[in-house]
Amino acid sequence: MAFLPHPERRPVLVAGASSGIGAATAEYLAAAGHPVALAARRVAKLQEIADRIVAAGGEAVAVPLDVTDEQSVIDCVAKAQAALGDLEIVVAGAGDLAVGLSYETSAEHFADQVNIHLTGAYRIYRTVIAGMIDRGRGDFVFIGSDVALHPRPWSSAYVAAKSGIEGLVATIQLELEGTGVRAGVVRPGQTLTGMGMNLDQKTTENMLDDWIKHGLARHGNFLAPEHIAQAVYAMVTMPRGAHMRAVEVEAEGAISRDRIEKTRTESSQDKSAKEDTNEGTDR
Repeated sequence: MAFLPHPERRPVLVAGASSGIGAATAEYLAAAGHPVALAARRVAKLQEIADRIVAAGGEAVAVPLDVTDEQSVIDCVAKAQAALGDLEIVVAGAGDLAVGLSYETSAEHFADQVNIHLTGAYRIYRTVIAGMIDRGRGDFVFIGSDVALHPRPWSSAYVAAKSGIEGLVATIQLELEGTGVRAGVVRPGQTLTGMGMNLDQKTTENMLDDWIKHGLARHGNFLAPEHIAQAVYAMVTMPRGAHMRAVEVEAEGAISRDRIEKTRTESSQDKSAKEDTNEGTDR
C-alpha cells in the first residue's frame, strides 16, 4: 500500500499558542523546522512568541483566534494558510479551566467549557479537514486530558468536554481511515501551565483535599508543557503508514532523597571497584 510522503515543508497551526502547552508546542515544532502559525485571543502575547521563534531562525506568524466564534476560526485558518501555505499539521489545544462542584456550577458555565474545549476543537477540525482529505495527507492532533480516563472532582464540565474529545477522535479516526489523514489525541496528566492559577486559596485547598480523598493526587510532581510538546512532535512525525492514535503523558513520581543518595553511593563504589580491577589488570 502506497502512502503520500510528508512534504519537506509542513506548515503548522497551533490553537491556544499564547501560553502553556500551546506555546511550548509551537516553539518545539518551529525549532524542528516547521513554519508555525500561532493562534489565540491574546495576539500581543502570540507576537512575542512568534518574534522569539523568528529570532532563533524559525518561521512563525501570529493569528487571532476565538474558538467559540466560527467566523473567527475560518478567518484564522485562511490567514495562516495565506502566510505559510496549506496546513499539514493542526494542533487543537485552546482552552481554559473553570472549576467548581457540579451541583454548584451554572448551566451557562458548564456549556461555556464544552463550547471552548470540545465544540471549539471541532470547529477547527471542520474548517481544515476537507483540504487535508483533498491532499491525501495531514495530521490533526487534539489535546485531550487524562481526566477523560480518571475524572477529577470539581471539574465536571472540563471532564465532560475532554471525554467528548475522546469520543470525537474515536469517531473521526474511523471516518478518516483510508483518506491518508491521521487524527490523534494527546492526554496530558497534571501539567504546570497557567490554567487554574487564578483560583482562590480556599477553592484550591478544597479541590485538592477531594483529589487526595479519592486517590487522585499520588504525588506533587507536574509535567512541563515541553513534555506535551514532545508527545505532539512524536505523533506528527511518525512515518507514513503508521498511526499513533493516542498518547497519555503522566508526571513521574519523584525518587526519595534517601534512594537517590543510596544509588549515588552504590554507583561510586562500583566505579571504584572497576578502577581497582583495571589497575590490577594493567600490572
